[in-house]
Amino acid sequence: MTQASKELLRFATVGSVDDGKSTLIGRLLVDTRQLFDDQLDAVVQASSKRGVGDLDLSFVTDGLRAEREQGITIDVAYRYAATPTRKFVIADCPGHIQYTRNMATGASNADLALVVLDVNQGLKEQTRRHLCIAALLGVRTVIVAANKMDVASWEQEPFDLVVKEVHALAEQLGFENPLVIPVSALNGDNVVDASAAAGWYNGPTVLSALEQAYTGSWASSLSGARLPIQWVLRQSGGGRTYAGMVSGKTIHVGDTVSLLPANVKTTIRAITSPQGDVQEAPPGISVDVDLADDTDAGRGDLLAVSPLPRVTREVLATVCWFGEQPLSTGQRLRLKHTTRSTPARISAIEGVVDISNLSIHDAGQLATNDIGVIQIQTADPIVVDEYQENRITGSFVLIDEKSNATVAAGMVGRASFL
Repeated sequence: MTQASKELLRFATVGSVDDGKSTLIGRLLVDTRQLFDDQLDAVVQASSKRGVGDLDLSFVTDGLRAEREQGITIDVAYRYAATPTRKFVIADCPGHIQYTRNMATGASNADLALVVLDVNQGLKEQTRRHLCIAALLGVRTVIVAANKMDVASWEQEPFDLVVKEVHALAEQLGFENPLVIPVSALNGDNVVDASAAAGWYNGPTVLSALEQAYTGSWASSLSGARLPIQWVLRQSGGGRTYAGMVSGKTIHVGDTVSLLPANVKTTIRAITSPQGDVQEAPPGISVDVDLADDTDAGRGDLLAVSPLPRVTREVLATVCWFGEQPLSTGQRLRLKHTTRSTPARISAIEGVVDISNLSIHDAGQLATNDIGVIQIQTADPIVVDEYQENRITGSFVLIDEKSNATVAAGMVGRASFL
């Protein structure tokens, strides 16, 4: 990874409604002085209008009028922040079950999940659902903010119970060494600055933990280098080049690549990035490549370095169903995978995941917000990796062709915890 992308951390705040996600992010932004005076003034005015005091920190990210009136997050709110050592892209995801689809969108390209929960209530069903979706989406790093410690009088016992719950679920879902931090987002304890309120805690604050977290995992993976072709560019001197975003591993000038699904081999002759000609391009960077041989490659095709992905018309996948109507066997939808779109048919539903114990139960259909395992047949061949090997080429969405609504997020293969 280049230094510029190495210092950029993408994280999503997840958890149940009213546990304090937006307040925590608001506190983080305010205490690190990321807001302009007019932004703070707008938050003060909105707080006064709702009669919640001088400053309701949740309004920092809850920008929609409906969100401020209802006091909940509806859409994903993206905010950008920077400290002397790191840059952040923050996705503040909604906690209400009705907006689970928006939460999945926010977590889809996150390096880590910042889980906010009420220490007095522990892991709620929606918090568990969010963690399951984060695990499905390939997030492997979790920081848990055990919020509202001030309400618990900073007693260690409820915090220890939360730590036990979190570690038990994390082991099932495959999260790596989850860190649990006692915080009060309302008062700012252990968010940016360490607090003396919990004398029994000597770990990092939320900010310092974020500054030390690993970055770049959303685009890098176990697979070889991949470049889904998004656009074909005709050059003024003749010839064509191919633009797209790199995932998997770094691509280099001179690499032998296969153009799929046609299975044509060629060599990368040149790579152009926004900074000009380069000898290599890491995952997460959009580039334009020149190939040594003329091809009929177009949007939807994929350039791959060995080991090669699979070309197929049949996919076993784990999906999060967001449609208002149930998903049934035989249903026809449109599948959007990387830059390719194709008609698809649900050939089988293997089962639905029980959030409480992560087991699969037989089911004839998937209801709204269900997570299930299904078989899909596509009209055109698609080029896929297992999701656990590549989050870009292993993911897709299902679209209702009548309404054009996105009704499911899909991951190729069976989830690792199932």
